[in-house]
Amino acid sequence: MTVGPAGTSPRASAGVRCMLMRGGTSKGLYFLASELPADQDERDSVLLAIMGSGHPMQVDGVGGAHPLASKVAVVSPSRRDDADIDYLFLQLGVAEATITDQQNCGNILAGVGPFAAERGLISAGSPATTTRIHLVNSGSVVTATFASPGGVPEYAGDTAIAGAPGRAAPVQLRFADTAGSATGRLLPTGNVSDVIDGIEVTCVDNGMPVVVARASDLGITGYEQYQDLAGNAELAGRVQALRLAAGKLMGLGDVAGLSVPKTTLLSPPRDGGTVCTRTFIPVHPHHSIGVLGAVSVATALLLPGGAGAELAGAPAPGHRFDIEHPAGHLEVDVDVDVTARPPQVRSAGVVRTARKLFDGTVFPSR
Repeated sequence: MTVGPAGTSPRASAGVRCMLMRGGTSKGLYFLASELPADQDERDSVLLAIMGSGHPMQVDGVGGAHPLASKVAVVSPSRRDDADIDYLFLQLGVAEATITDQQNCGNILAGVGPFAAERGLISAGSPATTTRIHLVNSGSVVTATFASPGGVPEYAGDTAIAGAPGRAAPVQLRFADTAGSATGRLLPTGNVSDVIDGIEVTCVDNGMPVVVARASDLGITGYEQYQDLAGNAELAGRVQALRLAAGKLMGLGDVAGLSVPKTTLLSPPRDGGTVCTRTFIPVHPHHSIGVLGAVSVATALLLPGGAGAELAGAPAPGHRFDIEHPAGHLEVDVDVDVTARPPQVRSAGVVRTARKLFDGTVFPSR
């Protein structure tokens, strides 16, 4: 869904309670659904005004002028018997006043459990809390475990993740039913590999629709730093053309105005990992790699005949996939039954961190 700016409601103009959190390597605003307008169009207009979307600096809002800092979590008690919390993720545009619910975000997900405990949606245990979170965007359920000594979420800790400074308390995420999150199928095109404009790709959706290709096939080494990729207009054009064609093959239709599918380019590991990656959202280079994007990439590497799978060093039994990215490494657990037709995902998991940055009232522009 894409909407443009509009006037805010009298209720919203008085201010909306929200929490600003770092979740993994992203940053976003967390709201209770009950404290936002019930009408979806009105809600979206309020959120765009709060974030300041429609200006490249989001200068009249609290957005961070980057897709990784222009995110929203809408949280409520779950309506499902197999979950405790409902989590709707919304990606807001930066220079464009757009908003979409067509994807999940595993980084922002890391803050959902602690936020729900802070707001009293769930009772926190001690020394840790485990809660079941329904990902409204895709219908899947994830189990999150976070530190809560004395029944209070704890953000300080000793866990470091690449792409986020310092250390914090770990948040363990175990995913279920992530295959086909946006497209309905693990392999949305029905094939392990396809050829688009002469480039072999694997289109996979295990929590995030991703187009996987070899970096060399798009004319780069795959080891370039963020600033080099960000200034490569020719590469951005090739990535856009690739994902536009892939979007149609994946059943997503015209994805010109969407941030999915993501594109991840592979090269051989050079820092002891499984594979080296460079990811684009949608054509803007990622400073690292998204959680569910990494899960989808690891899934593609497991598939015999997957594009670029030969570049990877398979992890030893019992070890995680170590995905190299511009900021470091991201380790993910992925278990896929590749003997099934089509392949079946058994499980996936990752460790993230989250930190509360601000809690208060935010005021949208009028």
